[in-house]
Amino acid sequence: MADNLSDALKKLKITTTDSTADSLEGCLDCLLQALAQNNMETSEKIQKSGVLQVFASLLTPQSSCTAKVANIIAEVARNEFMRNACVDAALIPPLVQLLNCKDQEVLLQTGRALGNICYDSHEGRNAVDHAGGAHIVVDHIRSLCSKTDPASEKLLTVFCGMLMNYSNENDTLQSQLINMGVIPTLVKLLGIHCQNAALTEMCLVAFGNLAELESSKEQFAYTNIAEELVKLFKKQIEHDKKEMIFEVLAPLAENDVIKLQLVEAGLVECLLEIVQKTVDSDKEEDIAELKTASDLMVLLLLGDESMQKLFEGGKGSVFQRVLSWIPSNSHQLQLAGALAIANFARNDGNCIHMVDNGIVQKLMDLLDRHVEDGNVTVQHAALSALRNLAIPVVNKAKMLSAGVAEAVLKFLRSEMPPVQFKLLGTLRMLIDAQVTAEKDLENAQLVQILHRLLSDDRSAPEIKYNSMVLICALIGSERLQKEVQSMAFPEVISKLRSHENKTVAQQASLTEQRLAVES
Repeated sequence: MADNLSDALKKLKITTTDSTADSLEGCLDCLLQALAQNNMETSEKIQKSGVLQVFASLLTPQSSCTAKVANIIAEVARNEFMRNACVDAALIPPLVQLLNCKDQEVLLQTGRALGNICYDSHEGRNAVDHAGGAHIVVDHIRSLCSKTDPASEKLLTVFCGMLMNYSNENDTLQSQLINMGVIPTLVKLLGIHCQNAALTEMCLVAFGNLAELESSKEQFAYTNIAEELVKLFKKQIEHDKKEMIFEVLAPLAENDVIKLQLVEAGLVECLLEIVQKTVDSDKEEDIAELKTASDLMVLLLLGDESMQKLFEGGKGSVFQRVLSWIPSNSHQLQLAGALAIANFARNDGNCIHMVDNGIVQKLMDLLDRHVEDGNVTVQHAALSALRNLAIPVVNKAKMLSAGVAEAVLKFLRSEMPPVQFKLLGTLRMLIDAQVTAEKDLENAQLVQILHRLLSDDRSAPEIKYNSMVLICALIGSERLQKEVQSMAFPEVISKLRSHENKTVAQQASLTEQRLAVES
């Protein structure tokens, strides 16, 4: 084979357009056979022989060997070191020209060659871009979109793969495809060819590439992508396939319009079913699926319309199911449940309903489980939920009576900035300038802890700001005011007037004035 390959490369090196087709085909068959047996070694020999430059002249629509030449280029371009070599050999312009021919085999091999050259290659993508290859491929996909015969579906799969490699992790080229209107075409394609696994997979990866851009989400919102993805998701059994759909759903669900579309298409029911099936499993893939499903559920609740639709006045089955996550033994579900409550609590009416129906106790029980060496993310989420629930004025006294201040104060000694931040924010909301829980606050040494947080250069600006707002609130209590005055707060706060964070500096001035008035 080695001798045959060397002979074939020598013959190709002196090939002209006048060479006989039989002689040429024999050489090309030899190369394809050698590539099939040892792709990398054969590719190196092809590169060293200088034959790549000859291929440019063989890529003509009139030649019967064109498909084989394109096939060889597709095979050698599977190797990273060959992609730039293909660009340097000026193969991109003639390959792009071949996209205009009618022969399906030529189109198939040309699409493969261009797709492989573009894979993870900046130079390859640029060359295809300059030659206008993407426009022609998008037009082909449009014209073939409704054809369901095997040859057309194979060609569509290759062309979608080519666009995927062309635009992967390149915002400029992704924007270009979006401006060409590729998104509605790909969504239509997904609906028509949902039975074709290979083509569906290519569509999903292409969606994953494009969905990160904000401009794409606006286009997706005008299609039935939510309906198609949920329909596809319901049919999946394999974990890997579900994961692929999740990777498209997550960036799309950042758009509020699409959030609502996904809720209306029945995604929530799918997510709840996954949670139910995986919650007690210790399999790695089930644990991953539980996390993805519950995270996506929380993401859907970040939209005001989708959140209210699922709350259903506090009587919705989805809301009730999410509540059952909070006492779960799974940290992931505890976290998702607390975050979901925090999202439902972005509306005053919802907050009042939830406090009246015992949500506060569930959150305090959850915090109680995480006091000693607890999960920081769960602590943070539960404190976020309590802070949001404390926003309506009518809830403050109810929550203080329920012992929220006492439950929250257990975490005052936390060294974790996110927990400190949420803790101080929750106390601020509860106290709201009238200290009804002053004995709890005094026993918890809140004043000393605030002094430490304000004196510590490592404290985040948000923590310093909230600490000073709390100091201003505490001065309203005679007992706590004396404690504040007994410590060197003016000196610490005076330094913060020149803090680089303007909000902190402004609050320092206000706090200093308040301390001066009360002294």
